[in-house]
Amino acid sequence: MGRHWGGFVSSFYIIISGVVLLSVILGGIRIVIGPTHADRMLAVQFFGTSGTAIALLLSGALDRPALRDLALVLVALASVTTAAFTRDNFQRSSS
Repeated sequence: MGRHWGGFVSSFYIIISGVVLLSVILGGIRIVIGPTHADRMLAVQFFGTSGTAIALLLSGALDRPALRDLALVLVALASVTTAAFTRDNFQRSSS
């Protein structure tokens, strides 16, 4: 890729990161007004997914491989959080 396209792609990644960040801010409303715990949990999962997307986009735009590691950590935390939430809800419904 030439210099022109490389700069364009980096700028595009940064712009898309901003759009994803805006959607995270709007998703914060769901955490506040979510009528159930499941709605709030889905919003938290959305934060984890969006954070992963932002980290991967910025990793490509800024050429920072450490942000890929951050994305892996966010994915691992999201998986553990989902498992814990599901287990907790299953135990509540069984009681």
